[in-house]
Amino acid sequence: MANTLPESSSFAELRALFESRIAVLDGAMGSMVQTYGLEERDFRGERFKAFPHDLKGNNDLLCLTRPDIIEEIHFNYFAAGADMVETNTFSTTTIGQADYHLEEIVTELNLAAVACAKRAAKRAEAATPGRRCFVAGAIGPLNRTLSMSPDVNRPDYRAVSWKQVVEAYTQQIRALIEGGVDALLIETIFDTLNSKAALFAAEGVFEEIGRRLPVMISVTITDASGRTLSGQTTEAFYNSIRHAKPFSVGINCALGGRAMRPYIEELARVADCYVTCYPNAGLPNAFGGYDETPADMAAVLREFADAGLVNMVGGCCGSTPPHIGAIAKAVRGLPTRKLPEIPVAMRLSGLEPLLVG
Repeated sequence: MANTLPESSSFAELRALFESRIAVLDGAMGSMVQTYGLEERDFRGERFKAFPHDLKGNNDLLCLTRPDIIEEIHFNYFAAGADMVETNTFSTTTIGQADYHLEEIVTELNLAAVACAKRAAKRAEAATPGRRCFVAGAIGPLNRTLSMSPDVNRPDYRAVSWKQVVEAYTQQIRALIEGGVDALLIETIFDTLNSKAALFAAEGVFEEIGRRLPVMISVTITDASGRTLSGQTTEAFYNSIRHAKPFSVGINCALGGRAMRPYIEELARVADCYVTCYPNAGLPNAFGGYDETPADMAAVLREFADAGLVNMVGGCCGSTPPHIGAIAKAVRGLPTRKLPEIPVAMRLSGLEPLLVG
């Protein structure tokens, strides 16, 4: 029933972009926030000056206490050549904000984050008349998983329930849409069941409001085994979420771009929707930093574009506006990936895919 709902206007605009050329996503938010050298007082602002718990490190809170910084980061990505930025809401759920005892402001925080991104988009559009800048509502993974137990001695135990995860994502998604995002981006997925809860929550909100928004999905392959943390291969993961008819599916974070190649190839082969890729700037070094230069990242993603594997590219951890600028320049003029015709068949998934027929 959900798929019969009318589409938001952003569907047509995003399809036009993805069909005309390779689109460009922004880069890391956290890496950029670190460059400002913020202290506890920046995270507190006046409103949380007397808050009884530490708040430093809660980057999402900066949408309320230092919105100038968040808007500037978004604008710098647009100025570098990004077509779309993600809201600063990676951990803006009641479950994510529980670490800081800020569950009560989650709706307000999501609305503030969308406002920061939309202001940056309007500034970028004003600077280049005729340009369309998109805002995606970022829906990050949780620090609690539905597929795995946090206690090795109790494999049956779960720190959270399906209902709790759905409720947390529903509240976030409702606020992101109310704020006016163009699409939802469920990203950095390492637990497929958590992502299915997010998709379930999104469908519920679409039913509430009577229209659908584009849903973009991005999974994380954790190591050279080619699997998610919960154990699925790339194709098995896609089979698990294909029923949701995502606007796009992709891979982000964890690995550097070059190590992602086999998995992007696999996804490009099996996905009947658009494919995205936004890797880290290489693997973390001994100091937790990322060493790939803008030229390094741009060269790898250009290879993916030349091979017809992607419809959108960008950066994750360690990437900056110069990285996005180099990537945008590298893929400019290259043809976007054509959606393949996938034969109708029964496609199942456990940890491995199963094709029947």
